[in-house]
Amino acid sequence: MVPSILIVEDDLTFSTMLKTWLSKKGYDVETASNCAKARKTITSNNFNLVLSDLRLPDQDGLQLLTWMREMQINTPFIMMTSYGEIQNAVTAMKLGADDYIKKPVQPDELLKKIKEATEATKPAAPTTTASEHAKPASKAKKEKERSVGYSSNNFIEGKSESAQQLYSYVNLVAPTQMSVLINGASGTGKEYVAHRIHQLSKRCEKPFIAIDCGSIPKDLAASEFFGHVKGSFTGALNDKVGAFEEANGGTLFLDEIGNLSYEIQVQLLRALQERKIRRIGSTKEIDVDVRLVSATNENLKEAINKGNFREDLYHRLNEFTLRIPSLKDRPEDVLLFANLFLDQANKELEKNIIGFDAPACMALQNFGWPGNLRQLKNIVKRATLLARGEYITTLELGEDFTNGSKNDENENAFSHHSLNKEENEKQMILNALKQTGNNKSKAAILLGIDRKTLYNKLKVYNIPQ
Repeated sequence: MVPSILIVEDDLTFSTMLKTWLSKKGYDVETASNCAKARKTITSNNFNLVLSDLRLPDQDGLQLLTWMREMQINTPFIMMTSYGEIQNAVTAMKLGADDYIKKPVQPDELLKKIKEATEATKPAAPTTTASEHAKPASKAKKEKERSVGYSSNNFIEGKSESAQQLYSYVNLVAPTQMSVLINGASGTGKEYVAHRIHQLSKRCEKPFIAIDCGSIPKDLAASEFFGHVKGSFTGALNDKVGAFEEANGGTLFLDEIGNLSYEIQVQLLRALQERKIRRIGSTKEIDVDVRLVSATNENLKEAINKGNFREDLYHRLNEFTLRIPSLKDRPEDVLLFANLFLDQANKELEKNIIGFDAPACMALQNFGWPGNLRQLKNIVKRATLLARGEYITTLELGEDFTNGSKNDENENAFSHHSLNKEENEKQMILNALKQTGNNKSKAAILLGIDRKTLYNKLKVYNIPQ
């Protein structure tokens, strides 16, 4: 059984690097950026170890430890502190911590302490008090798969507030028979959302058929949707089953539906209303039962006003709308996706890159990502191919990410991050303020911290407020 660890750390860059490193060492790792999220995660899962920073935005690690022990959750606990105060370590041990480690973290020392803690115990199941709020293990695993996309090998759903809201709507609408319209920019993962709706629906055992409406030639669209019989037109050398028949009983996903011609829109509307189709060249009607999920990056209401899209079809498609946020609006998820794409690239290119160094993490988070997830995936794959050391640097990410200084590729990522933490953190804050026009609230969201923490850091680094 793979040992599981919860990292509680508000420094997103360090947390992500630590998660990547421990994952490579064979651990199943989750993260939380504050005590509130940590409590929620702990009551829903069984961990072999909690590795927590002392200083956190809402409370501190000592309060988290106290809560766990009061709830009789006896999961091993290791405290991290940048302050090196012996009194804090003594207090943590008195409260029931198994060990402590000082920052800057020494990887070998940390790994030794983790092994000692996880090998000495089995996963600590919450007692009756905690389990009143917790889910059974089997159900918790199922919910985990649904909430963060672990059932898919090529996608995750993210942990940002906007991602959590999106997938709460997905979970809500999926079991119904409602037609769903997914709206989002190119590269945001609309097909994954459509497929997730199908997976969570009562039709999950039936086919999921995806059609890219933007790539279908106008004169072949009817054949793609409804099929044809042999000889019905030039080039119809054999009978063809259309998408509606293929998806019968299941889900039909129409991507970029705004590209359909007006004539095909009429035929599509008729098929949806009558639940019957006819192959081109045939007089036989075929009953079909499909759930329609559509997607677009266009404003269909504007298309309706211009006469390019039928309003009655729009209402038929749009019984429930899902809006996918752009990657720039969910900065907390950038490094999660970057590491997912790195794992995929490692496998495809037969490489073993561990992760991204601190400047590269900062550059990824501060980039605007006009091409969204598709652009991020391409950049990470290219960087993986180019990387010669254990970590991807801004040099491999490309000229859009370089800041004029070359990173030492052989330098240990933990040491690099720790030695330059203050400098990197200050620069990250300045970049976020510049990107948001000095809006503190938006900058805090971009940085993945709360507003109070940002103001404290502005004082620490003497940044004008």
